[in-house]
Amino acid sequence: MAVGILLVTHPGLGNALLETASRLLGKLPLEARAFELEFDADLAVQLPRASAALKKVMGDDGALLLTDVYGASPARLAHQLTQIASPCRRVAGLSLPMLLRVMNYGDQGLEDLARTAANGGRNGVVLDDA
Repeated sequence: MAVGILLVTHPGLGNALLETASRLLGKLPLEARAFELEFDADLAVQLPRASAALKKVMGDDGALLLTDVYGASPARLAHQLTQIASPCRRVAGLSLPMLLRVMNYGDQGLEDLARTAANGGRNGVVLDDA
């Protein structure tokens, strides 16, 4: 199975997360790229660029779009991508634990990997007793 990963984020986040994941894991097992959306970007103008980025990572089994804040411009752009490309799933709340979990379960299909991403994000939040 091959699912591609596109991080759709605010500026500075997506590339930093991919770089950190690469340092921790070595070569990433899934094709992954970041599309960072500037704060004042026009979504209609950026949609073709984001679509081109998505095509670069689209795997045989689709693509998983990971975005930082649900409802923000990057998440809305990612939603638009899911409407024009198939199969795609979008998961919001991107964090390093979420990305690492996805990369560690790269053999999963798109639906399972989307659930794994969400679980990775939730399980990455820990309230320390100290």
